[in-house]
Order: sequence, then structure tokens, then C-alpha cells
Amino acid sequence: MARADKVEAVEEIADRFRGSSASVVTEYRGLTMAQLTTLRRSLGAGATYRIAKNTLVKRAAEDAGVEGLEQLLVGPTAIAFIEGEPVDAAKALREFARTNQGLVIKGGFMDGRALTESEVNQLADLESREVLLAKLAGAMKGSLAKAAGMFAAPAGQVARLAQALADKRAAEGEAPAASDAAADAAADSAPETDTES
Repeated sequence: MARADKVEAVEEIADRFRGSSASVVTEYRGLTMAQLTTLRRSLGAGATYRIAKNTLVKRAAEDAGVEGLEQLLVGPTAIAFIEGEPVDAAKALREFARTNQGLVIKGGFMDGRALTESEVNQLADLESREVLLAKLAGAMKGSLAKAAGMFAAPAGQVARLAQALADKRAAEGEAPAASDAAADAAADSAPETDTES
């Protein structure tokens, strides 16, 4: 590779490091071109899978300020530069590695720090951003419904209390009226006395 080509490759890899939300370093020993094409398709539009020489990747990582990948850059190296959702790309890489023994996940880089192989696998175990947001929205909706019920409860209690008070007053209002009617009935049934004598 001519010096100008190397400089251009280093700049391209450094730009990919800077523009990615995460990157996963893999070894691809023994994979055919057809398998690599299948892997690239499985990663989707949000990730780029690039084969690169270790020395070029080391220089590009230094230029981009990426630290901690040096020990991963041994053997044939390819890097998945993830611009989209890191969880989805990590899942795709892990699933491909399960069926293709030639792909070995070595580690990665995300949020300003290097990731071990187990951390990349833990990332793949997470649910995607969309699923987590849907769960969060469901939890918030449930919490809002509970809050609305709690705010409505005192108003309902006041309404029931007011109705009970109105019922009590109505019952008390009927009781005096009933006793007056009974007194009138008793006066009508009493014998009349002659006051003239």
C-alpha cells in the first residue's frame, strides 16, 4: 500500500471512529466473501463492517482519541462501526458469530471507553431502544392512570360525602313533616268537646 493510500485509509478509519456511537472489533479468520457480505447485510444500514490492517487502525484510533483497543488489534481484524443503535448491531454480530465460527468478537469501544468481549455480549443481551422506550411509555401510562385515580379519589369522596349529607338532611326534613302529619291525624280523630255550657 502506497503511503498516500495509507494516510487516506487512516483518515477514513479515524472519521468512522469519530462518527460512530460504538465500534466492535472482530476477527474474521476463515470467513468467505459470501459470509462477509451476509454479515454486512445483517448489520443493516446503521453499521459499516470494515477490514483493516492493525497498524492503520492503531494510528486511526490515536487520531480519533480512541484508547484501549491496542490489545484487541492482533490477527486479521475487522471493525463494525455502528452509527445507529449499538444493541441491534451487537445482537447481529453475536448471532452471526454463533453460526459462523470464523467470526470472533474481541471487544469494542463505546461512550469513551474500551469494551471487553463480555461487555459486548452484555450489550447484545439488552433490549433495543425502541422496546425499552415502549416499556417506559407503558410504565408512564400506568403511573399516570394511578395518579389520575389518586387525584380523582378525594373529589369522589367529597361528592359521596356531600350526597350522604344531602340524604341525611332530606331524611331529617321528612321526619318533622311526618310527625306534624301524625299530630294532625290524632287531632282529627279526637272527640269534639262542647265548650258551650
